[in-house]
Amino acid sequence: MGREDQTEEREVLDSIFPEEITDISDLSYRISITLDPPENDEQSADAEPPILLLQVSYPEEYPDVAPDLELSAPPNAPKHPRLDISEDRERLLEALQPTIEENMGMAMVFTLVSALKESAELLMAERVNAVHAVMEMEAAQAEEEENRKFQGTTVNRETFLEWLNNFKKEMEEEERRRKEEKEAEDKKGTKKGLAKEEKKLTGKQLWERGLAGKADFDEEDEDAMPAAVEKMKIAA
Repeated sequence: MGREDQTEEREVLDSIFPEEITDISDLSYRISITLDPPENDEQSADAEPPILLLQVSYPEEYPDVAPDLELSAPPNAPKHPRLDISEDRERLLEALQPTIEENMGMAMVFTLVSALKESAELLMAERVNAVHAVMEMEAAQAEEEENRKFQGTTVNRETFLEWLNNFKKEMEEEERRRKEEKEAEDKKGTKKGLAKEEKKLTGKQLWERGLAGKADFDEEDEDAMPAAVEKMKIAA
């Protein structure tokens, strides 16, 4: 085991990833991994598929020890809405640890690439499902609120007593308002009656009540003037 096994694995990988693998040195290389985004993700339907760059470096004792792994995104790659390598790097590398332990002593890079691709795609799918779950919950809440408009309020002892108390208060307020309006109308009617009565008084009655002077009598009322007034006219 050692350098010979590393060279053999590198040749196999070159046949599997002819366009995706790039040598960095004799002991290290980089593999480009294109991910398949979730089919039910409408938000990323028009986005470029995310790409992971897995850099592999062989320690002298590989494959009896784990390879050195680094994970990055291509330079100037657009940020994908469901995956951010800078934030998800540690999580994805940590997810490879069980695979590394299971394959210790064997060439494992191809298995690691497959596991990394599956893990990253699963992470994106989980995030899409979480978004859908929130949307479904909001839709269910909106539907429930809409249904409540037609169902009305559930009646029990407490709600009935509360309604009855409010109803009584409304009736008392309505009765008070009606009384105030009636009193106002009655007062208004009384004033109109007095004014109308005053208009109907004769000139003599107005004179006797001290409500008018001589100028308030018209010609038709002259016959009804008090005798004292007639005498005053003759004297003049």
